[in-house]
Amino acid sequence: MAFEKVKTLRTAEKHLELGKIPAAIKEYCKVIEDDPNDFTTLNILGDLHVRVGNRAEAISCFRRIADHYRQQEFALKAIAMFKKIDRLQPNDIDIATCLAELYAQQELVVEARAHYLTVANAHAKSGATQAGLEILSKIADLDPQNTVIRLKLAEGYQREGMTSEAAAAFTEAGNNLYGRGALDEALDAFNRSLEIQPVDLPTLNGLLSVHAARGTADEAAEIIARASSERPDDWHLLSLLVGAYIQADDPERAEEATAELIEKDSSGYLRFVEVARSYLSLDKLDAAVATVGRIAEQLLSDREDKQLLDLINEFLTRDADNVQALRLLVRVHWWQRDVESLRGALERMAEAAQAAGLDEDERYALTQLTRLAPEISEFADRLEQLGGATEEAAAELLPEAENAAADGRTGAASGFGEFVIESDTEASTDETTFEWNTVGEESEAPDSAQSELDIERGFSFEAVVAEELSDAKDLNGVQDEERKIAMRAQELESVDFYIAQGYADIAIDTLNLLESQFGTHPDIEARRRQLTHGGESPAVLLSLEPEAEPRAAVPAAEFSFAPENVDFTMPAAEEPKAKTPAAPAIDAGLAEIFEEYRVSAESESNGNGDYETHYNLGLAYQEMDLFEEALEEFQMAVGLVSPEDGTARYLQCCNLLGHCFMNKGVPRLAVKWFNKGLNAPNTSADERQALRFDLAAAYEQAGDLDQAKNLFTEIYGVNVSYRGVNERLKALESRMA
Repeated sequence: MAFEKVKTLRTAEKHLELGKIPAAIKEYCKVIEDDPNDFTTLNILGDLHVRVGNRAEAISCFRRIADHYRQQEFALKAIAMFKKIDRLQPNDIDIATCLAELYAQQELVVEARAHYLTVANAHAKSGATQAGLEILSKIADLDPQNTVIRLKLAEGYQREGMTSEAAAAFTEAGNNLYGRGALDEALDAFNRSLEIQPVDLPTLNGLLSVHAARGTADEAAEIIARASSERPDDWHLLSLLVGAYIQADDPERAEEATAELIEKDSSGYLRFVEVARSYLSLDKLDAAVATVGRIAEQLLSDREDKQLLDLINEFLTRDADNVQALRLLVRVHWWQRDVESLRGALERMAEAAQAAGLDEDERYALTQLTRLAPEISEFADRLEQLGGATEEAAAELLPEAENAAADGRTGAASGFGEFVIESDTEASTDETTFEWNTVGEESEAPDSAQSELDIERGFSFEAVVAEELSDAKDLNGVQDEERKIAMRAQELESVDFYIAQGYADIAIDTLNLLESQFGTHPDIEARRRQLTHGGESPAVLLSLEPEAEPRAAVPAAEFSFAPENVDFTMPAAEEPKAKTPAAPAIDAGLAEIFEEYRVSAESESNGNGDYETHYNLGLAYQEMDLFEEALEEFQMAVGLVSPEDGTARYLQCCNLLGHCFMNKGVPRLAVKWFNKGLNAPNTSADERQALRFDLAAAYEQAGDLDQAKNLFTEIYGVNVSYRGVNERLKALESRMA
């Protein structure tokens, strides 16, 4: 026989009406057994377990809901449920940790810190110093700029022998101090970290940044060089050493270190570009050109010809007749098969070589010019004076102008045999030999071949992705619609319960919310007609807060609707009689750190944090029927805004505070907040109409029927069908009669 959920729920509600809570619990358990994911019912069941004093079962129910919301990343709802557990089971390490992490996700630093402190305190009292330090580290992460705390934490790690954690904490503090410009303090923190771990790359990197800012990069280079000597195979340290030498304006050592680096990591050859620029900064142009010459062929092979050309032009800006730079310029244009630019570069090279008395360089340039422009007799005459063309140069294949556009970057020309660039500087006395013909033309398939391959495949990656996204969108649409239907049905069950109990106000408000969320629907309209024709009974709103054990009891916010004769008072739980063993003494160093955190937390306890976070958290509490907590959050939020700030935030807070006080059964305070909303500037006509209606309902609940009638009449005069005001007015007049 199929399980009849609706029938079972109605049976449970009837038991509640008669005050038979154990019987109601039994029925709700049947519902949960049939549908373990009915979290609304599970929440009700947890509340009922609290009423009868069964805390363990209540916590089990609430924990299931809290874990579900956390897994679904509904952080605010998860916080609401964990707080319910925290009231029943205060100072629990697991619950405090969950709350701290969730608050941290919401960037509520003060709240997160408070719960982390609870956990850290528990670890400290139990003698688990290392575990306590780990929690304090999380607190420090909430406020990265608090370097004093971070340094004390590092010292605590060091005392406990947690060397890697201590070094990391010192480094973190050093980075924060460096970011704030406190260079001396940052340097001290980095040095303390290196005392623990002398060869730590992030620390050495931070140390170099500080020394560079202080103008003492040479000191950092010495330290990094010692570390690199301890780990000669660590190319990361070598790369850092290159940077240190460059920062220290020592390009000669930087060049040596770069040569070692590319032996271990060939991709590091680009560091030679930095070395060349370092030479340039010291006006050592020949050394800079020679350094770039070491990697020219690799740059061309990696299609970095633009970067190479930019460097050469920078050299020629410094010295337009530098023969070494002109040699490189000729090589680039030859590789690009740019015949016109190649001819211009050769002419410049011939002129510069002649002026410098470099006959071999001039002879080479003229040999190629006579081949490119045989009609110009001046080139041939001058070449004849130098002894004629060289065999090697004359044998090189010239680039074809007609192929330049199509093949310019797909392969190298067959030219330039071996070419030698000599440096006149002391730093680069060795000859550098280049294999000019090293880039093959067959290194890549032609673009047309790739196009033919794509056509043969018959589909494109983009088309497949678009199709998948379309299918996913359709599927998600179906799932979203099914979820909305289920949510609407669940909420309508609550409306049926409100109507059955005579709570027309709550039912109407819920229907309005459903309509705003899901749009009009026949089921919603059917409930409206039921309310219209069925009249309205006075609502009896009971606050069911137990008197015994205020800390552990569910607050008044966690109420249910029930007849007046039902007693939901929870019996006081017995205090455990067994004495707990004395806790070990707290480590002195940890106690000092702990006190620093506590003072810092207390100094910030007056801050209310971010408006949006408090506002959204208040909404989550309100949705969970935790009205006491919702009031606290909305009061914090309204204190962070102003009626004149040009936004609707103040008005929204006033409205929500009013509704929460109504649900708490304190209509006089609701009147206060609704009036504040009405008096707020820049309120629209629709907003004023809604506030007047809510204010009238508050007056009615407070027993001030004349005020309620006047406001309902005013609303009726503007819109006779507004939120069923006609029926509300008739019912009110009937009560007054």
